[in-house]
Amino acid sequence: MNRPPLLRHVRTPLTVMATAGAALALLAVSVAPASAGKGHGSPARKPTVVLVHGAFADSGSWDGVVRRLKRDGYPVVAAANPLRGLAGDAAYVKAIVAGVEGPVVLVGHSYGGSVISDAATGSANVTALVYVAAFLPDKGESAFDLSAKFPGSTLGDTLNAVPITLPDGAKDVDLTIDPAKFHDQFAADVPRDVTDLMAVSQRPVTNAALHDGAGEPAWKTIPSWALVAAQDRNIPPQVQRFMAERAHAHTVEVRSSHAASVSHPGDVAEIIEQAAAGTAG
Repeated sequence: MNRPPLLRHVRTPLTVMATAGAALALLAVSVAPASAGKGHGSPARKPTVVLVHGAFADSGSWDGVVRRLKRDGYPVVAAANPLRGLAGDAAYVKAIVAGVEGPVVLVGHSYGGSVISDAATGSANVTALVYVAAFLPDKGESAFDLSAKFPGSTLGDTLNAVPITLPDGAKDVDLTIDPAKFHDQFAADVPRDVTDLMAVSQRPVTNAALHDGAGEPAWKTIPSWALVAAQDRNIPPQVQRFMAERAHAHTVEVRSSHAASVSHPGDVAEIIEQAAAGTAG
């Protein structure tokens, strides 16, 4: 039986111009302006929280978390992660972070964890990293490498693939989760009427992005927090625990599917606020 392209090692590096990240930043889906961290004479202003979704999701997956953070006085930006390749995606997020005045708590879900690990390197205003059912790669590691480190992921058998040609002419495939399998694979603890909508609005990720090796990770120098989803079928919980322990991250575990920001928004908001408080001052 043919296996989905995710299970084959495909590399199609993307050429990212330095200006591309800044241009893409204008496309961020924001619930507060990029300068939301700008103070008005108050030394006690809270850091801006920048949220980065992963593969097979979109920025709306943070809605429940955003409501709680806004209620508690945090400026928030929810970025529309391009999911085209790790270098370009990280450059995009780095440009968003550079547009925020004041401290930033940078949060990533799933593949978004790889993105924030690269994006925060050299970003002086990032004071904390939060990983939500996410990858915390070391240098050279890919999402594909890590997801296969321990058994438990059933993602490969649920994927659909569409051949694409990237802007630089490189050939790749876009990967999405079969809508009929989305609920059980991605968000088994979320009501089906919600996951039916999530399956339609999911953003495809390139196969190359999941195989791209990470750069020098920011979690080695920036305090980190991790929420482990104990019922995750995309990234096995054992993998999440391994990465969090290796990064010396402050860790909590929740009985959640991969879609922790949707099914447990209170827990996700709480660990973000812990990270903000833990680096305050």
